[in-house]
Amino acid sequence: MTKNKSTIELFTSKMRAENLPEIFIKNFTRYYRKLRQGSTGLIAEKDILPVHSLPAALEVTPQFYELGKQHISRTVFLKLNGGLGTSMGLEKAKSLLHVKDGLTFLDIITRQTEKGGFKLIFMHSFSTQADCLQYLEEKYPHFCQNMPIDFLQHKQPKISQENLTPISWPQNPELEWCPPGHGDLYISIYTSGVLDSLLEQGYQYAFISNADNLGAVLDPAILGYFVHHKYAFMMEVTERTEADKKGGHLAKDLNGRLILREVAQCPESDRLTFQNIQRYRYFNTNNLWIDLIFLKKLLKRRRFYLGLPMIKNQKTVDPRDPATPKVYHLETAVGSAISVFEGAAAINVHRWRFAPVKNTNDLLAVRSDLYQLDNNFQIKPIPHRIDSLPEIDLDPQYYQKIDDFEKHFPNGAPSLRDCEKLQIVGDFYFGKNVICKGRVTLRNSRRSPVKIPDGQIIQGDLIF
Repeated sequence: MTKNKSTIELFTSKMRAENLPEIFIKNFTRYYRKLRQGSTGLIAEKDILPVHSLPAALEVTPQFYELGKQHISRTVFLKLNGGLGTSMGLEKAKSLLHVKDGLTFLDIITRQTEKGGFKLIFMHSFSTQADCLQYLEEKYPHFCQNMPIDFLQHKQPKISQENLTPISWPQNPELEWCPPGHGDLYISIYTSGVLDSLLEQGYQYAFISNADNLGAVLDPAILGYFVHHKYAFMMEVTERTEADKKGGHLAKDLNGRLILREVAQCPESDRLTFQNIQRYRYFNTNNLWIDLIFLKKLLKRRRFYLGLPMIKNQKTVDPRDPATPKVYHLETAVGSAISVFEGAAAINVHRWRFAPVKNTNDLLAVRSDLYQLDNNFQIKPIPHRIDSLPEIDLDPQYYQKIDDFEKHFPNGAPSLRDCEKLQIVGDFYFGKNVICKGRVTLRNSRRSPVKIPDGQIIQGDLIF
């Protein structure tokens, strides 16, 4: 037995000991072999072309809305809920964080579902499932009666960067594992039995979005457009801004097939072009529409290996401790299936369908009066700010971790409805009913914190 095969056996035996499905183990080993062979998963600029124009959701006609309403009963709302929010210092699911009007992400998602009258399913990770199900069962017992309401994303071993073997971390063996990226949805929905269960119940379509994007509600008009055109896969994209330049963008391969390129797949030498929002106009919102019947056929035809582009992420074994050993996470992105589904399409949606909370900058914006919860429990910018949201830049030393953030804004977010830009450098504590107007910079060079008094209106620069 060669050294390569024996190393693979270390992974497969470890995964079998955790009772992971053979379909998933085979997928992992194929990606691992790519890593051993030197594959980087990079998509070079010379191999792709920009997408210049797309159909716009604003052009979707009333007939599509009526068609979509007819198919809501055959559509499932699928939320990707695997994130812990470790970059924000969270140790539980990010979706349990209070985000608006005292409600968590899970509260708002559940109420969106009840208001819209459609079926909701979560894809949890092994890190989020228990806490989220307990929360839902305690707060929404009626909602949880029609089980299953979730399925579990697979897990896989972290790979030592030093010798490409499974990392060992006896101090906390759970840290030896990582999720394989949300591209695992296509395999996990099958191996969990949920795909077959949905098809048996008469469901044909799925609308997929991230749990931290509360702007992504199931829109009957877009569903009708998807059904009318008989697409198997459709991605919602929106116009890129400077704030999105590091996020995944839509492109075409040299044969004209749509593809998704994430920043981790871009060679360093192409980063400036990657961030050119005039060249690559469209940003992936990760709001996706899928025909479940077609998905099952595709999985079987490809023998359960879709061949999604590999993303090699470099991490440390303990994500909260940069001094711990370096590892690789081999991941795939759910949106990258746009290059796999025949005849896949994309549609340009309004910015309000993309309101994610990836960090405390986003959280401050969504908690503020810039955003409101409408009658359908969709998070939207207030009307006069829909097309002109401010840039928010909080000093990571004082505001990046959620506990620090809450201490500095004990009375809630300041008013940002008339703010064009907010930059905070240094240690500030905000009182009640603070108002930021125009372009605001707060800078504190002192060793002691500065208290912003109740009701203060801030315009321009405030330097201490």
